[in-house]
Amino acid sequence: MNSLPKKLLIKLDNRQKSKALRSLPIQKDLIDFSSNDYLGFASSKLIFNKAKEILKEKSMYLNGATGSRLLSGNHMLYNETEAYLTNFHNVEAALIFNSGYDVNVGFFSSIPQRGDVIFYDELIHASIRDGIIMSNAKSYKFKHNDLADLEKRYKRVLSDNDSHTDPVEVYVITESVFSMDGDTPDLKAFAKFCNEKNFYFIVDEAHATGVFGSKGAGLIQELKLEGQIFARIHTFGKALGCHGAVVLGSSKLKNYLVNFARSFIYTTGLPPHSLATILAAHEELEATLEIKKLQNNIQFFNDKLASKGLQDLFIKSRSAIHCCLIIGNEKVKNIASRIQKHGFDVKPIVSPTVAKGEERLRFCLHSYNTKEEIAEVLELLATFVQN
Repeated sequence: MNSLPKKLLIKLDNRQKSKALRSLPIQKDLIDFSSNDYLGFASSKLIFNKAKEILKEKSMYLNGATGSRLLSGNHMLYNETEAYLTNFHNVEAALIFNSGYDVNVGFFSSIPQRGDVIFYDELIHASIRDGIIMSNAKSYKFKHNDLADLEKRYKRVLSDNDSHTDPVEVYVITESVFSMDGDTPDLKAFAKFCNEKNFYFIVDEAHATGVFGSKGAGLIQELKLEGQIFARIHTFGKALGCHGAVVLGSSKLKNYLVNFARSFIYTTGLPPHSLATILAAHEELEATLEIKKLQNNIQFFNDKLASKGLQDLFIKSRSAIHCCLIIGNEKVKNIASRIQKHGFDVKPIVSPTVAKGEERLRFCLHSYNTKEEIAEVLELLATFVQN
């Protein structure tokens, strides 16, 4: 059969009518203000060559892992890289997954149990939501970065569970840098609250890795909160420029995930080259000057917003992600197209990726963006928004 079922055709048609139909873009030779390659590591010849040297030194001439990690795929580079990550992140244990999506689906579908309660930020990443949906726990969202709303909701929810005799474990989930807003919760306050209540606090550090903390280790380590977090999740596909992800936590947590996280158990492991690249990227992260360059560009961007009177259009951020709210799918796509025609790759984020009325232009900053490029793209934005 060549045709889609009618229900699916209707859904595609509705996407088309709302100007929200997605398609795979053709990469153009534009100045990068859209990728997650914050430090330029994805195109680093140094990291590429270092990964090759690691494989050569270990005589690992393999194209694939050959099986799941529980069968034949747990090659020596897994143990070496996980040991490196435990030291780098000041944690007891590390477990590498094939991707950030695999981590979030496996972790959140297997850790919270039936009768447990999950509280998550309303803007949490879609992959975490998918994992939560697959769990047997009850879940409730709280207002974005709003600890007071979390307190209010937990009191109401837990009062309804007073009659239950079985213990109720509570999990609180947030991100250290939100991917579609670029902002950050008060992690110290959230950690203090969770520890006082004996809740399990989980933080996704995908967009803080390589951007914050000593040697790019993330916001949790910058704030010295390692001992107050049940689990941290770092991904390697953003600032580290490669692939895969890791869960950081206790040895018992690692042992549990190895036994019960289905996205870990039932998949072929990463090939040795991926592990060598993860290891090489982290070694470069410890020595690079690119983090400082990125931080300087973030400060310059924010200073330019203020000088051009654009700051009220942007969500406040000190991360590499900066979002200019421009309401309406057609309008935000039109302005993005005009900026792209001037040679700058700035992407529109439309509903339903974000809520209707929250459409925005998303500027991703990099260590390799020049001050002149930042000034010019903001000059274009100011002109098109005013017109």
